[in-house]
Amino acid sequence: MAEQQKKAYYVTTPIYYVNDAPHIGHAYTTVAGDMLTRWHRQRGEDVWFLTGTDEHGQKVMRAAEAGGVSPQEWTDRLVETEWKPVLQTIDAANDDFIRTTDERHSERVREFWQTLYDAGEVFEGAYEGPYCVHCEEFKLPGELVDGEDGAKLCPIHNRPVEMLSEKNYFFRLSAYADKLLAFYEANPTFVQPESARNEVLAFVRQGLQDLSITRSTFDWGIPVPWDDSHVLYVWIDALLNYATAAGYGTDPERFAHLWPADVHLVGKDILRFHAVIWPAMLMAAGLEPPRQVFANGWLLVGGEKMSKTKLTGIPPRQIIDVFGSDAFRYYFLRAIPFGQDGSFSWEDMAARYKADLADQLGNLASRLTSMVGRYRDGALPAPVDEPAVREAAEHAVTTAEAAIDVIDLQGAIIAAMDLVRVVNNYVSETAPWQVAKDETRAADLDRILYATAEALRVAAVLLNPVMPKACAILWGALGAEVTLGPIADQRVQEAATWGRLPAGATVTKTEPMFPRIEDE
Repeated sequence: MAEQQKKAYYVTTPIYYVNDAPHIGHAYTTVAGDMLTRWHRQRGEDVWFLTGTDEHGQKVMRAAEAGGVSPQEWTDRLVETEWKPVLQTIDAANDDFIRTTDERHSERVREFWQTLYDAGEVFEGAYEGPYCVHCEEFKLPGELVDGEDGAKLCPIHNRPVEMLSEKNYFFRLSAYADKLLAFYEANPTFVQPESARNEVLAFVRQGLQDLSITRSTFDWGIPVPWDDSHVLYVWIDALLNYATAAGYGTDPERFAHLWPADVHLVGKDILRFHAVIWPAMLMAAGLEPPRQVFANGWLLVGGEKMSKTKLTGIPPRQIIDVFGSDAFRYYFLRAIPFGQDGSFSWEDMAARYKADLADQLGNLASRLTSMVGRYRDGALPAPVDEPAVREAAEHAVTTAEAAIDVIDLQGAIIAAMDLVRVVNNYVSETAPWQVAKDETRAADLDRILYATAEALRVAAVLLNPVMPKACAILWGALGAEVTLGPIADQRVQEAATWGRLPAGATVTKTEPMFPRIEDE
């Protein structure tokens, strides 16, 4: 009997609305997912990384109307000219890209909701209440904030809500409150970070209302299979992308290999959809909920959430054209504890680029390759132990691995950069340029050069999921590409095994990994 295939590590980003072009807030979540999945690939795991676009709903329809084109033309154009290209800009290595207008998605959505309708989980009713088009979400009156002239505003977008009165179909969400609370109790890390978990628990404990799952006042959406005068509410269509992309309803073997998703990475403003509505939908269908929903914070510019309408929605290319994609990825994952809000400023980015990347990692690589070239004609000395450096490398790997297991991306990066700082200090204290002047200390010089090279090898492996381009350059400069194989094939959990770089490896000096950025 064939051995059962081990389940893949399956990570998703939100699927992003295509009402406008992507900004760095979107790129932030995608880069986080990319780092996480690259790391797990370097553990030797089978990994699947999904992203995509959410293309239905009133917000998209109105954006298309404003642009003078049909919703399908609008989404096709934005996906091909903006959303897919930005993945290359930020060096995302996603395995799949799903669109909610894909037939593989829309037909499975219709089947899913037909099944729930047939099972009595859906009923006809009437909805009247506030709706935020920008959230594509029905709001509770108590959630709204007061605006000028007595207008009621969405607390997230600070825009007036619209009052809706429609005959719709409803999902019996209220019947799942106790089941969800029992699920949260049995799976304490299902919602992370802890602040997000507490928010979800408080929300569900106060009771759930049945959810309107159809709209009848516009037609840009997936038609309801039992009543084509309605389209499905955008969220209960969009959430199913995680399952339809994994083969739900079309490929049972693939679905078994990928499902349940290991981590849904989401913005905190869409937490309730993913941590409350989505698992209830899956429970109703007899499917296993995802293993974790991790809510990252907002990126703030000038103290406000990223917004195109307020001109704070910075395109990723605008930053990457100045600092490069590696520095872009490094900055947002290092500067902000994943799960908390974080502020972006050009000044802070420039300061961290110089202090961390140019003066620490880039400087250490430059020092090492220059000295091996000058003192050993570019040939790495034979392996030799240096306990202080070896122990620092071992600590970095252990600490970084533990951080990744709890999706502490910042913690993993700090562990790697702490190793770089330790070794920079080690080089300064041992002063190999002074040792080289004494021919009787050739062995000491070899030990310093080898230990520094080995530490850089370890740092390159740990930082590769964050900065793949720079680490590939460093890997080649250490002679590791030729002697050890591609950096992406290195097992991160084995990175601290001392002495992997062989004697005689060709060390070459390259152009600066992080060149000086002009102040302007």
